[in-house]
Amino acid sequence: MSDEFTSIGELSKKLDMSQRTIRYYEEIGLLNSIKRVEGGRRIYTDADLRRLKLIKRLKIMGMTLTDMQELEAMWTYEKSNEKVLKRLLELLGNHLKRLDDRIADLDILRNEITEYQERIRAKMSK
Repeated sequence: MSDEFTSIGELSKKLDMSQRTIRYYEEIGLLNSIKRVEGGRRIYTDADLRRLKLIKRLKIMGMTLTDMQELEAMWTYEKSNEKVLKRLLELLGNHLKRLDDRIADLDILRNEITEYQERIRAKMSK
């Protein structure tokens, strides 16, 4: 995909993302530069591909669609990368904190399970 356009089917395959998901992102305003040709068929550019890759990466990192919509609205209103990136760092920092808390909780749970297994084995060997 250089300067040419691609179909939603091709884009879907490249991103391993359903066509419905791509349409949904357009519906909620995360992908708003979609062009259409005669008959209303959507066509996508390199910029659309990059945008969808970013959305996919942010989702993998735990960012919600609501968070992404907030960033999109901020960009639309402010037109400032600095403000958007600052907010993105804040959102990612909050998510990282929640992950660290969850990891700590899971570590405690792991230790409890291990101790319980040891008590059960001790009872069985009596």
